[in-house]
Amino acid sequence: MTNPHGSWIWYELLTNDAPAALDFYTRVVGWTPTKFEGAPSDYTILNAGGEGLGGVMPNPMPTPPAWLGYIGVDDVDAMVAKIESLGGKVHMPPTTMEQVGRMALVEDPQGVKFYVMRGESPEASKAYDRRGMGKASWNELSTTDDAAALQFYGEVFGWQKDGAMPMPWGDYSFLRGASDAEVWGAMMPRENEGQPIGWGFYFRVGQIDEAKARIEQGGGTVRAGPMEVPGGEWVVMATDPQGAAFGLVGTK
Repeated sequence: MTNPHGSWIWYELLTNDAPAALDFYTRVVGWTPTKFEGAPSDYTILNAGGEGLGGVMPNPMPTPPAWLGYIGVDDVDAMVAKIESLGGKVHMPPTTMEQVGRMALVEDPQGVKFYVMRGESPEASKAYDRRGMGKASWNELSTTDDAAALQFYGEVFGWQKDGAMPMPWGDYSFLRGASDAEVWGAMMPRENEGQPIGWGFYFRVGQIDEAKARIEQGGGTVRAGPMEVPGGEWVVMATDPQGAAFGLVGTK
């Protein structure tokens, strides 16, 4: 893929009931699912506007259902070595999948999992598109140590802090890559010790109240919102019927 090093290029749901999850998200977000026949296991690609942005597969790990993000890198092996040298862990060593690319599942020093990947496609991924309907519109990290996380991701991917919004439990620090024209996400300390840590992803929908209703009608749980955020948009934080957390962003 031709995306700059450190770009978000794919989003993947690991779930214990893929058919039910697909039914839920196609109704809530409006994605079009297509089977990926070349995958070594059951894998469905999620499409928005005719372009793939992510996938759904049965969870191979003994962990709760969750969304994981893929970050594009220039050299997967070199980045895995660097992640380990900075205190991160490797859960799946660099692996090449034919016609897809080379990837590894890793963990930052605070315990948050993500993939690094170098895709084979000559085309740039448009999985993250701030204003694209159905695309990932915001990437948000909740962590135990935001200062250490910022240093780690800065060294690995070249990410920079670009301003912050004070919160009662710490700064909500906006993030962008060195070559990015605008911020694409943020990180913050978790609100309390009982709150899970991890990357959370917000997908763009149209009218937020209608989307909230679709979540509830589909058996999901709205945890917060709709809430207005800077820029005049509105967000909802929710969990799907299998328990995976996700967010939506839209308008009133």
